[in-house]
Amino acid sequence: MASNSFGDLFRITTFGESHGPALGVVIDGCPVGIPLSEEDIVPELRRRRPGQSAITSARKEEDKPEILSGVFEGKTTGMPITVIVRNQDARPEDYELLRKAFRPGHADETYADKYGHRDHRGGGRSSGRETVARVIAGVVARKILPSDVKIIGHTTKIGPHEAQEFTPDTIEDNMVRCADPTIAKEMEEYVTAIKEEYNSTGGLIEVRVLGTPPSLGDPVFSKLKAKLADAALSIGAVTGFSFGAGFEVAGMKGVDYISDQKHFGGILGGISTGEDLVMHVSVKPPSSLGEVAKRGRHDPCIVPRVIPVLEAMVAIVLADLYLKQRLYKEFPIQS
Repeated sequence: MASNSFGDLFRITTFGESHGPALGVVIDGCPVGIPLSEEDIVPELRRRRPGQSAITSARKEEDKPEILSGVFEGKTTGMPITVIVRNQDARPEDYELLRKAFRPGHADETYADKYGHRDHRGGGRSSGRETVARVIAGVVARKILPSDVKIIGHTTKIGPHEAQEFTPDTIEDNMVRCADPTIAKEMEEYVTAIKEEYNSTGGLIEVRVLGTPPSLGDPVFSKLKAKLADAALSIGAVTGFSFGAGFEVAGMKGVDYISDQKHFGGILGGISTGEDLVMHVSVKPPSSLGEVAKRGRHDPCIVPRVIPVLEAMVAIVLADLYLKQRLYKEFPIQS
């Protein structure tokens, strides 16, 4: 499958399966001389990893990164960077019953139909565990971007509970990563109740990029919005993407739309304006329910763990386009 790579100048290739020996990423196109260590990667992997709260999967993984190439004496060499994370709490025997059974809502049947062979152990490559590689790449991508660029993801809705406030300093203080502390408690109670029923729930995530560099993105097929949508929708649990006013524009008049720059989401003509980027994604309820949820280790709501993955994918897109823009500025075409 050639679809395991993403990006142009800053290009990542992820590898590994949910219950294989390890997962990892090869990052090509990273500039030379950027400080990078395994300790830089640990905090973001900790945000994504399972077993971090009462409402996430009980799978226990240390998610300790190992840098195998592309870094020497604490700095990137300009060569491909390879980082792996070894699986430690894989229990393939828990999935033996699924060797010949397809789980509703999963990729089991489509993988089997397409390839004639599949890894039934937690879905193999279709598992959300693949995203550990994206989070690693996102750490490197952030180091390429200017230091004042801040990428902030937070939960805006879980089930019927919707945030009304944005207090970013409280996002990591609750299990659902909601920037509204009051609504966060309601969300936590809702997910806990859903879990006890061996059911699941979906939600909405907002990502804000503060300090976005201007002029990122190209017409016509490499618009910033298209790149961000591609990145977001490549995450297995994500079902929808919008930016700025999103689908609310369907009910707007033109005069209302242009009256507020926030409606543009920081993008005009597919190119960043320098204003803050604002985008939203919908996340589906996990499909492991009932007896499957009882037997395995599954998240009743994957929204909080999608956030660091989504932030990483946004960083990867921006880093790729930022490097392209540097080429435009430094090496203009001679007429």
